[in-house]
Amino acid sequence: MDDTTLGGYQQVHGRPPAFGAADGQAYSVATFTDDVEGRLGAALLFVRWGEDARPVGHLETDYLAFGPTPDEAVAPLLALTLEQVKGHLDRCVEREKTRA
Repeated sequence: MDDTTLGGYQQVHGRPPAFGAADGQAYSVATFTDDVEGRLGAALLFVRWGEDARPVGHLETDYLAFGPTPDEAVAPLLALTLEQVKGHLDRCVEREKTRA
């Protein structure tokens, strides 16, 4: 099993991967789906962790993939490399900075 992809990492390690971001915060990542005009959109959800190991916020990507079922919508996200996932996190952090 290849743990360099999001889905592979979750299968091998039994937990979501965690990343340090440019804002100095720690994040873990999960996928989610939502109904978007009659089809399912899939996105990444980054949970920001505080110093006391409690969630203190989150960031999320736009919908990155679509499909007729949750599994089909999420499949392309699970195939992302961890490097690609980190890139999405960095873009979310940058986008959040411009909103502040």
